[in-house]
Amino acid sequence: MKTICLFFEVHQPFRHRKYRFFDIGNDHYYYDDYANETIMRKIAEKSYLPTNRVLLKLAKELNGNFKVAFSLSGVAMEQFELYAPEVIDSFKELTRTGCVEFLSETYSHSLASLKDKTVFEEQVRLHDQKIFELFGQKPKVFKNTEMIYSDDIGAQVCQMGYQGMLTEGARHILGWKSPNFLYVNARNPRLKVLMRNFKLSDDISFRFSNNNWSEYPLTAEKFTGWLKKLDSNEEVVNLFLSYESFGERQPKESGIFEFLERWAQLVAEDNSLKFATPSQIIKELQPVSVVSVPNPISWADEERDLTAWLGNEMQKEAFENLYELRRRMASCTDPKLIRDWNYLQISDHFYYMSTKFFSSGEAHSYYNPFESPYEAFINYMNVLSDFKIRLNAVTPENEKEQEVAALHKLLASKEQKIKKMEAELQRLQKPKTRQKKTTKKRKA
Repeated sequence: MKTICLFFEVHQPFRHRKYRFFDIGNDHYYYDDYANETIMRKIAEKSYLPTNRVLLKLAKELNGNFKVAFSLSGVAMEQFELYAPEVIDSFKELTRTGCVEFLSETYSHSLASLKDKTVFEEQVRLHDQKIFELFGQKPKVFKNTEMIYSDDIGAQVCQMGYQGMLTEGARHILGWKSPNFLYVNARNPRLKVLMRNFKLSDDISFRFSNNNWSEYPLTAEKFTGWLKKLDSNEEVVNLFLSYESFGERQPKESGIFEFLERWAQLVAEDNSLKFATPSQIIKELQPVSVVSVPNPISWADEERDLTAWLGNEMQKEAFENLYELRRRMASCTDPKLIRDWNYLQISDHFYYMSTKFFSSGEAHSYYNPFESPYEAFINYMNVLSDFKIRLNAVTPENEKEQEVAALHKLLASKEQKIKKMEAELQRLQKPKTRQKKTTKKRKA
């Protein structure tokens, strides 16, 4: 029997407002609340809520034969709570069916795994804490931001206590091997590795409504037939998709919801196919071999590398400048600075600076708040400059900055005193004015 692992990534960033040079040091709020709320409400109504309704129906009707896994970024969950709490409720209702597994990832959907182990582990801890708080699950399987994976990252994830990890079944990594098997990490074979079948996943994500595609229209019967025709020795088909594929990238009018419902029913009815969560697959299947990934891969664009986020000098400069602050942030206890530190790590900020042109980039460009990568870079560096000023006031980097921070505190203290004295002066002047008016009336 062939196992289908159906997984969805759910992520939305906190987008920055247009933050000008003259805002630096004067305005410490960086976010475009209107855009964040508008976009979240739109995607929730077009994608998250209707797709969750379809999955809930399948979970109830298929008597435990339907299984699905999710990775929800921490910043997406925060925005659900702020702008679309009914999405959280619908995920909770899905969870109660027992058909859902929540995977671990970085809280901010960040690139921390490429830079600092301590920051990475803290991001993951924050994420898992949020998942347990909302859904009562402790994740056992890990999915890194944008499926980023390497031998070293996998080994660290295993040390952190996870049983398995999801990544891309990249051609240049697998060679003649198939993604339709369970593998193990090259440095620590205790970590099981599930590899995405990008061909079949992208048939749904990107090609479903493309009437120029040779296989258009894609019906549930046709797709199920493809699964059944795969080599009988292949044990698992990992269909990993962005959740916005349903209702947003592939609109409701394309028939995508009807396809999902009918296809899941066909799989559940077929004796040669079944659904399973990543944790179930790790328990049930035996790995066939080691998969060696010496350099990081991702599920982005044709190269399946990191160039969508770190492919040009602007992206690298912003990335390095951000993580130069990591040691000082370790001693920071200011909740607002910690919040902004987490939001600054969101990988989308670096994605907006990309100068590449590729098909998967088109899917994100609709929600890109900047007209050019250069504008995105300048905006981010302005925000980061203001953040550094605030951080210097709390945890100065050197003696000079300590002196500057002390002067800032002294000035702030004096400003507070001046404001209090002005308020007191105004209070004392009011009775005198009234007294003068009363005297004039008596004389009259």
